[in-house]
Amino acid sequence: MGAPSNPFLEPSPLPYRLPLFALVRPEHYREAAETGMREQRAEVETITNDPAPPTFDNTLVALERSGALLRRVLPVLENASSADTNEAIDALEAELAPRLAAHRDAIRLDPRLFARIGELHELRDELGLDPDQAYLLERTHREAVLAGAGLAAADRERLTALNERLSSLTTAFQQHLLADTNDLALHLTREADLDGLDAGAVSAAREAAKSRGLDGWLLTLVLPTGQPALAVLADPGVRDRLLAASRARGCRGGTHDTRETLLEIVRLRAERARLLGFANHAAAVTAGETAGSPEAVAALLGELAPPAMRNVARERAELTARAAERGAREPVAADWAYLAEQVRAERHDLDLSALRPFFELERVLVDGVFHAATLLYGLRFARRDDLVGFHPDTRVYEVFEEDATPVGLHLFDPYTRDSKRGGAWMSSLVEQSDLTGDLPVVVNNLNIPKPADGEPTLLTFDEAETLFHEFGHALHGLLARVRYPSQAGTNVYRDFVELPSQVNELWMLRPEVLGNYAVHHETGERMPQHLVDRLLAARGFNAGFETAEYLAAAVLDQAWHRLDAETAVTDVAAFEGAALADAGLDDPLVPPRYASTYFAHVFAGGYDAGYYSYIWSEVPGADIMTWFEERGGATRENGDRYRREILAPGGSRDPGEAISALLGRAPSIEPLLARRGLA
Repeated sequence: MGAPSNPFLEPSPLPYRLPLFALVRPEHYREAAETGMREQRAEVETITNDPAPPTFDNTLVALERSGALLRRVLPVLENASSADTNEAIDALEAELAPRLAAHRDAIRLDPRLFARIGELHELRDELGLDPDQAYLLERTHREAVLAGAGLAAADRERLTALNERLSSLTTAFQQHLLADTNDLALHLTREADLDGLDAGAVSAAREAAKSRGLDGWLLTLVLPTGQPALAVLADPGVRDRLLAASRARGCRGGTHDTRETLLEIVRLRAERARLLGFANHAAAVTAGETAGSPEAVAALLGELAPPAMRNVARERAELTARAAERGAREPVAADWAYLAEQVRAERHDLDLSALRPFFELERVLVDGVFHAATLLYGLRFARRDDLVGFHPDTRVYEVFEEDATPVGLHLFDPYTRDSKRGGAWMSSLVEQSDLTGDLPVVVNNLNIPKPADGEPTLLTFDEAETLFHEFGHALHGLLARVRYPSQAGTNVYRDFVELPSQVNELWMLRPEVLGNYAVHHETGERMPQHLVDRLLAARGFNAGFETAEYLAAAVLDQAWHRLDAETAVTDVAAFEGAALADAGLDDPLVPPRYASTYFAHVFAGGYDAGYYSYIWSEVPGADIMTWFEERGGATRENGDRYRREILAPGGSRDPGEAISALLGRAPSIEPLLARRGLA
């Protein structure tokens, strides 16, 4: 056992087991991870060597109890590597990733453990299990089979080697992408180049440059292809440079080129799928999701692509006409967002950039996001400045039920920095479980440019919507109430996990929520009703582009992961072009939301062969949004029922059953088509 100074070796004494961030040093992670792996292997040995016949308690419950130290340290390490990394953390993650993969395989591929689980599964109808226990047994057995627990010894050995190598490669992809993203930030030295940016954006760009010791301004890159500043930068040459920088990530050659890494990932995933008895990686992944097969995914994407591209054609014609009227060049990809905002302003008398003064971060969070949760679920939020987060920018909020019963902690880290990967996400540092007695500690990370001290943080419309989206994940983590750790919070099927986040976006523009937070940060004036009306009227604007860029990325993900083990790809760009052409999504003005070389979701983020899940879960999500609207919006009655059927079960219930229990029927695709303008 290590020195008592290691803050992970014992449960944290802080409220809700909040990690002792102020005491954590890089070497603590290694010691705790190594000790945790030894402890869990010993615990599993106790299970497998038990001479008594397997029971639910001595096998599945014992397995759920195992690995307590790893549950304390690994979420904190994963958060550090994503949200505030450094050279020591990067090196440690690269070292531990294959070892942890081997550790996980040593447990889930253990034939003795699999035999005990299999015996219980055979007797499942005779065990008298509660519904959540029966579901735990069913999923544990299914996941073990899909993981390869039934393979012969030699195949299990090869599988373990593949998983170790893949773990190293995905870690390398993330680290190379972060470094290249930082390197490609656009440095501007002429004030005229900033024409179109508002004062808040200029301030943030100045602060970003200052943080790197540069003069002038720095436009840092967000993870998707489209950069927010493209919608407002007046100089087409600057727009070209910004989009070129975005699309160059990972494909410039040199140290941080990601192409060879992703190609090896694809090859090894295909080999692993064949070893597991599947035609390709997409088949292996979807077999364990609600979709069931890559053919089902292809059917949905194929149904949506033609109407999306018809909308793109109409939108392109409008933008081309707009450019001609202004004597501008024939539109290129870097012009789409800029021209679209001009058309939006003309058609709907609405300039999204002019709305930023009404989207001040604190108001959006407290009086918008939190307020909606209070209306729906009766939740109360109290800021805890006495509790230390993982970075000085991190805020800590304690969450209570209406009757003051503790719910958990919500950590919020809004700002971009060089040590944080791109995008926005939710993660759990402590997961709720009746078995362990823990309440949840969840994190929301965003990447909003930070203005100078004393200046307000004004969000774009998209950033505000992202905040509502990510808090939907946080609510899932906070409000799930389950017995077993593996069923906590967002531990659900990947193509179901996005449903609560998409539903939570609904509240951003609902009058009972918007009217409470959309206040001008200087004058205190509420957003005028005529602006609200225009905003609502313009909701479907540019939906063709937005749908097509998403579908293009989902198609690329599926194309890479439907390759068999014998097919070798050497040219990433050529493969992308062919895949998009086959899907009818190869429009040079509408690049994929993520190109392969910076597609962190699928090559570093756990969404491999699963990026389709956003649109897959949007089908029931849009139907549920309509369900709320038809019943009066953000009422406690609606919120309590949604919480009971969708959020509270976490991963202890089949998603299809949960959705049907709420709607009273299977979901329909029609609400999604209507919301995206594809009907």
